[in-house]
Amino acid sequence: MIRSINDVSFYQKTALIRVDYNVPLGKDQSIADDLRIQNTLPTLDKIIDDGGIPVLMSHLGRPKGEFSPEFSLRPVADYLANYYGYDVIFAEDCVGEKAETAVEEAVIGQVVVLENLRFHPEEKKNDEEFAKKLAKLGDVYVNDAFGSAHRAHASTDAVARLFEKRYAGYLMIDEIEYLGNTVSDPGHPFVAVMGGAKISGKIDVIKNLISKCDSILIGGGMMYTFYKAMDLEIGKSLLEEDKIELAKELIEKAKNESCELLLPLDTIVADKFDNEANFKTVKDSEIPADWLGVDIGAETRTLFTDTITKAKTVVWNGPMGVFEMPNFASGTLSIAEALATATEKGAITIIGGGDSAAAIRQMNFQNKVTHVSTGGGASLEYLEGKTLPGIAALDC
Repeated sequence: MIRSINDVSFYQKTALIRVDYNVPLGKDQSIADDLRIQNTLPTLDKIIDDGGIPVLMSHLGRPKGEFSPEFSLRPVADYLANYYGYDVIFAEDCVGEKAETAVEEAVIGQVVVLENLRFHPEEKKNDEEFAKKLAKLGDVYVNDAFGSAHRAHASTDAVARLFEKRYAGYLMIDEIEYLGNTVSDPGHPFVAVMGGAKISGKIDVIKNLISKCDSILIGGGMMYTFYKAMDLEIGKSLLEEDKIELAKELIEKAKNESCELLLPLDTIVADKFDNEANFKTVKDSEIPADWLGVDIGAETRTLFTDTITKAKTVVWNGPMGVFEMPNFASGTLSIAEALATATEKGAITIIGGGDSAAAIRQMNFQNKVTHVSTGGGASLEYLEGKTLPGIAALDC
């Protein structure tokens, strides 16, 4: 059983909280996107309001097991203080004397932010002795880092098991509810929208969803591998040649399991990979040999929109085209708009992490859908039906 932080009072308790503050930083070390920080604030507030002290631990970037100034969490600590108004103590290490002193000196109402966990190689090794050092810093353990839940690291796995009292924070609870429970028992019609550059990263997700979904809509770069599996000309479009047979298998599996696998009827093609390229819309069977596909076409946008707006549950993972280029963002925008319409009509709409989450925020639709996941790889693995170590470690 996974217990929620709603099940406990943190009065006079120090809560060791795993958060995922692996946020993008600008050249001046400013926070470029604070979604992951923002989504943990309700958990921090609950603990502070109860009369407890949150002690936050996270990784940032990929330091090689040693201190690297560009990966310090100090900018995040400063952001919590300056932008959100928390009284923050920054510890210059995540274990040992500096961390222990920071926690000892903290008073109720303050937040302690520990330095980057990955400055210690033991973190990624899920080292138990390192976990014991972390465990000294709290009375109870809370995991609110869904984005890191697919990794069995010391701060997500080993340390959790050292606490009798361990809980899921609000962000984690939401992710389990929407990505786990909703997908395992969806309202129908249940529609999945799968895009992104490559089929290879989404194989297991598509396989898992075929047995659950009424319809799966395929877009993005991966659609051209499916086209190739249907013996269509794809020109210079993205192709994973070693996945053509797999694409054929997925098409056949969908037929056998009565899942409607919808591939684009038309596509936007360009004469080069550039926003200023010449481009046009062609039927799926009319891609010129020296052009490349960059987005779904208007007929497909209408078909996909119609399917989505009739759904009761929708999961979206992966853009429909090169949405970073304005001329080729129409397909992705149409999906975002369709999801907003479906949500208004009462559907549960869930955005998987990664590029889909980035796209929907870029288009300012994040508040018009039911749930935007903070996890990239974690979202995909959860949608595959895998047990995530960080969630399994909370079970007690």
